[in-house]
Amino acid sequence: MRTLFTLLLLIQLNFGFGQSKFDASAVAKFQKELNAEYADAKTSPLTAEDLAEFKTLDFYPIAEKFFVTAKFVRTKKEKPFEMKTSTERKPMYVKYGELFFTIDGLDFKLNVYKNIELSKKKGYEDHLFLPFSDLTCGTESYLGGKYIDLKIPKGNTIAIDFNISYNPYCAYNHKYSCPIVPLENDLNIEIKAGVKKFHD
Repeated sequence: MRTLFTLLLLIQLNFGFGQSKFDASAVAKFQKELNAEYADAKTSPLTAEDLAEFKTLDFYPIAEKFFVTAKFVRTKKEKPFEMKTSTERKPMYVKYGELFFTIDGLDFKLNVYKNIELSKKKGYEDHLFLPFSDLTCGTESYLGGKYIDLKIPKGNTIAIDFNISYNPYCAYNHKYSCPIVPLENDLNIEIKAGVKKFHD
């Protein structure tokens, strides 16, 4: 059974990990390639029934306001923990840092994590995992929140483009095991960016 690792691999190979400044064309490319992956039976997480009728994912309009440059604070001496998932699987993660940013004049903070096993694989040594939920979750967006893939920054800032946030595979097919967004990463704002929910 494929796991979240498959999605992470596709994301890295095809979409990259964001950019240093807002680029609408990069977001459009992300959307096009994500649709292509989901339309291909070899890489799609969709059920056979949904794949047969699939045309496109539903995206929010690309919006520059949801591209932010966050202050990155490295958290040290964090203990690894078992992250809850949609199944009994409990992968080991460690909190790697805190991200501070502003949207619409409001200040927010998200924790960013490192998957311990994934970081041991070649090409993923600097991979960071940013799961989040917001006030659209359960209405316009997937109830379980969304993910963004990042790389360890070289300085004390990091770009977060919510326009390239994507749903966990569990949003499409219950056979997958997906990390559950930690409560501390629930944002008290509507992030109208990225992929919308797939089913009502």
